[in-house]
Amino acid sequence: MTVLLVALGAAIGAPLRYLADRAVQARHDTVFPWGTFAVNVAGSGLLGLLAALPAGHGVTALAGTGFCGALTTYSTLGYETLRLAEDGARAFALLNALLSIAAGLGAAYCGMAVAQALIGS
Repeated sequence: MTVLLVALGAAIGAPLRYLADRAVQARHDTVFPWGTFAVNVAGSGLLGLLAALPAGHGVTALAGTGFCGALTTYSTLGYETLRLAEDGARAFALLNALLSIAAGLGAAYCGMAVAQALIGS
């Protein structure tokens, strides 16, 4: 049953990542991968929130592992960072790596803080 929940979450998260990435990137005329950045930060925040909530009834498998796992993409972050560096946009490559890690961790922390505030009230 857990595998099916993960697959269902991923079936929703992967197309949403693609659509969100394209929608965000279409609004920016720059080589910086804002679409990937946006989905990674949003997914990190949601996963932080889910991780801090009491586990129950497959929510972690469906929303955490499946949905957030498919929504966020470390491999694309790596690929786009290397592509930027190879194309001569080394400053953007460094900014992408550092900003993505810092913002992802910050979003996860904020998500956890929100969950803790909800649980505490």
